[in-house]
Amino acid sequence: MSSNQRLTESVTAAEHQVAVLVPCFNEERAIAKVVAAFRAALPEAALYVYDNNSTDGTIAAAQEAGAVVRREPHQGKGHVVRRMFNDVEADIYVLVDGDATYDAPSAPAMVAKLLDERLDMVVGTRLDSEEAAYRRGHRAGNWLLTHFITHIFGRSFTDILSGYRVFSRRFVKSFPILSGGFEIETEITIHALELELPVGEVVTPYYSRPSGSASKLSTWSDGFRILWTVFKLYRTERPLPFFGSLGVGLAVISLGLVVPILITYLQEGQVPRLPTAVLSMGLMLLAFLSFACGLILDTVTRGRREFKLIAYLALRAPGEERRRS
Repeated sequence: MSSNQRLTESVTAAEHQVAVLVPCFNEERAIAKVVAAFRAALPEAALYVYDNNSTDGTIAAAQEAGAVVRREPHQGKGHVVRRMFNDVEADIYVLVDGDATYDAPSAPAMVAKLLDERLDMVVGTRLDSEEAAYRRGHRAGNWLLTHFITHIFGRSFTDILSGYRVFSRRFVKSFPILSGGFEIETEITIHALELELPVGEVVTPYYSRPSGSASKLSTWSDGFRILWTVFKLYRTERPLPFFGSLGVGLAVISLGLVVPILITYLQEGQVPRLPTAVLSMGLMLLAFLSFACGLILDTVTRGRREFKLIAYLALRAPGEERRRS
């Protein structure tokens, strides 16, 4: 990056109030490095560390490094992000994990991209610079989730589980966070895709954790929680395809059961397997009921989406905060 480009990015960011938000749980060995790195990358930004019941020296380390430290007692990253979004007032929000794996010097470029292109979210797509930085299980899970979400919503991001993101104020203040754990990144991604918000990506280096620091993310348990979140959001945000597919499946099973009975009846004039015929009729009724539920819930979902868009559009676009004040 050239010196002129860096100067342009710093001037652009200086015109807006930037807040760096760092959720933390037992990151004593890494948090001071994170605070120092983002203080150097975004010197005009306010830096907040939200501690989530740490049992080590995370709070003291963050305070000594010069961050504003606050606490969130409800355990889980989703609860922490909800609290940060509710409490902190700014024009631009930089969300980053406190494990010193993300590249702070990339922050000005991400902020500049958000402002220049008038976006609502910029995702820091991880490019691991060290072989041990990105575990194979996490990489495989990220790939599967990305393709699953692409199949559901028609588009996605390269790295949907990245914890490094830059948001506009109107995204943060109109986003109703419901998840409580590590599935928060998935919920943020689906919210942006559902409302078709203007978003972008910036490739950033990804590093290994500092020595003595351990990841809090479990490949299997958190992976299943994220998949369950995607499933629930698909059911909620795409009810017609969800219940329609269920109805089609039930109808196919019903027809598979009734066809042999119907052939026997046409040939012999008898219904030899009455319980199977009753089961087939019940499955077909359930199929029609499922399709009707999909139609009704699709109407409800459209109305809820309209309310989300109204709340989103009630806030000013990125770059307009200072211009109109």
